[in-house]
Amino acid sequence: MVVTLRDIAISKIQHLPESLIQQIIDFIDVITRHHHRKTVIDALGGDRSQDWAQWFRATDDLEITPTAPTSEYQQRLLSKYRQQGLDL
Repeated sequence: MVVTLRDIAISKIQHLPESLIQQIIDFIDVITRHHHRKTVIDALGGDRSQDWAQWFRATDDLEITPTAPTSEYQQRLLSKYRQQGLDL
C-alpha cells in the first residue's frame, strides 16, 4: 500500500485534540485563498506594458475643462495652492 502525503496529513489531523481542529481549518482556508490569489495573478500574467501604454494614451487625450470655483471653500483652497506657487 502506497501512503500519500494526503494520507499522512489526514492521519496527523485525526490524532490532534479537538481544540486544535479549528486552527487547522483556518490554516487550510488561508492556504486555499493564497493559492487561489496566486492562480488568478498567474492567469492574468504576461506583459502589461502595452495595456498601460494604451491607457496612458487614452487619458492623455482627454480634454480637461476647468471649472470656476463654486463655493467659498473651493475659492480659498485654490488661493492657498496659488500662494504656494502651484499653477492651477
